[in-house]
Amino acid sequence: MISQKMEEELNKQLNEELFSSYLYLSMRAYFEDKNLAGMAQWMKLQTEEENLHAMKFFDYIVRVGGRVKLEAIKKPKFTWKSPRAAFEDALKHEKYITGRINFLVDLAYKEKDHATATFLNWFVDEQVEEEDTVSKIVDSFKLIGNDPSGLFLLDRELSQRNTAGAGEPEN
Repeated sequence: MISQKMEEELNKQLNEELFSSYLYLSMRAYFEDKNLAGMAQWMKLQTEEENLHAMKFFDYIVRVGGRVKLEAIKKPKFTWKSPRAAFEDALKHEKYITGRINFLVDLAYKEKDHATATFLNWFVDEQVEEEDTVSKIVDSFKLIGNDPSGLFLLDRELSQRNTAGAGEPEN
C-alpha cells in the first residue's frame, strides 16, 4: 500500500505521460501538415511510447493498491515556427518530465516507499535516453541551419525509427 501523497503524485505523473503522448501527437499533425513524413513517423512512435509509459504508471498504481484517478488532459500546442522549434519544445518537455521523475524518486525515499523508488528507477534511466535522443536531433537541426537538403536528409533519417519502447521490461 502506498501513501496518499505518493498515490496523488503518481496519478499526476500518469496525467503528465498522457499529456506527453498528446503533445507528440500534436507535433505529428504539424509534421504531417508540413509534408515531413519522417518526422511525423518519429512522433507517431514517440506518442506510442508515451502511452506505454502512462500504462506503466496506471498498472503500478493498481498493483500497489492505489486508485487511478484520470484528469483532463490540457490542450497541447498546435503549431510551431519551424520543425526545429518543435523538437526544441520536445526537448524542453523531456527535461520537464525528468524533473517530475526526479521529484517522484525524492518523494518515494521521503515516504520510505522503496517499492515505488525501485519502480521509478526505470524511468530515471529512460529519461536519460529521451533527453539524449532529442538533444541529438536538435543538434542536427543546428548543423543544417536553413539548408532544405539538410532538412530533407534529417527527415529521411528520422523515418528510420521503427519501434516504440523496444526492450521495455514488463511491469
